[in-house]
Amino acid sequence: MLIMGLETSCDETAVGLVDAARQIRANIVVSQLAEHQPYGGVVPEIAARAHLDHLDDLIQKALAEAKIDWGDVSAIAATCGPGLIGGVMVGAMMGKAIAAARNLPFVAVNHLEAHALTVRLTHNVAFPYLLLLVSGGHCQLLQVKGVGHYRCLGATMDDAVGECFDKGAKLLGLGYPGGPLLEQTARYGNPRAFDLPRPLVGRAGCDFSFSGLKTALRHLVARQKDPILSSQFKADAAASFQASIAAILVDRTQHALDMLAEEKQSITTVVLAGGVAANQAIRQQLKQLASSYALAFEAPPLELCTDNGVMVAWAGLERFRLGMTDGLDTATRPRWPLEELISFPLAENSGRR
Repeated sequence: MLIMGLETSCDETAVGLVDAARQIRANIVVSQLAEHQPYGGVVPEIAARAHLDHLDDLIQKALAEAKIDWGDVSAIAATCGPGLIGGVMVGAMMGKAIAAARNLPFVAVNHLEAHALTVRLTHNVAFPYLLLLVSGGHCQLLQVKGVGHYRCLGATMDDAVGECFDKGAKLLGLGYPGGPLLEQTARYGNPRAFDLPRPLVGRAGCDFSFSGLKTALRHLVARQKDPILSSQFKADAAASFQASIAAILVDRTQHALDMLAEEKQSITTVVLAGGVAANQAIRQQLKQLASSYALAFEAPPLELCTDNGVMVAWAGLERFRLGMTDGLDTATRPRWPLEELISFPLAENSGRR
């Protein structure tokens, strides 16, 4: 069984090929950083046009990298949401067109589920597990019971953590993309230099809030007498800002673990996924938290944290081998909560690793 995955939900055009033996046969990604950098963020129309320019060529490169032809492909999987709808439509229509032309099954993949299931490809993590899904557009704590079975324990009340990183980097004049640049700058700073707020830390529940933290950083920058920020100020502010974000994520995850324990819901692993999962400081603190609960901690390798076609191919494979395919009239969706996915009986899910 060999599945092709197409990912075009934001600003990466990506194609992946994965087989049932968990072998990544191809992983081709083209980033659009140069196109969006002048604007300091992703411009949806530019992103959609870039997907159109690159996708066909990437598909051919993926086939060549895997040293296969279309006769070896079992099904086509494509992200059908959530995401920037123009880009989502490019990948979904390409996937459907290939499926129709090659008489192949089509699997509509939820972008969030693709992130959620990646550790089952890379680390063979068994259900159930606790997932902290953190990216530019999403921040959620999920109990992952099986393919299509997700329970949201908490979500952001305002901004996503990745968006918070990007805005923080912009306030400090670090450039775009903000998240990696802020993490890099924070390595040279003192995380205790500034007392920035940590919204909802210590409060009941598992929800997140980051807007107050961004506001506090803006005020901190505005109070500086010299409009040209020193490199040391930027490093200390970045380190303090990152420390607050990490503390919020750890606190909310701890609340989720306590909630599951009170409900006698057993899990064996804490999983971190999404683009922000590449942040090493956050990884380390969550690993320590999991260890304190005698739980394993797993996160995808760095190249599979950001959007990629491999995760879409694997999510498609997980659903395809459970018997789920989708019609070529399947709609694309800019919003698609995991709770609205079509689910499979847990008895079928539980035995498959």
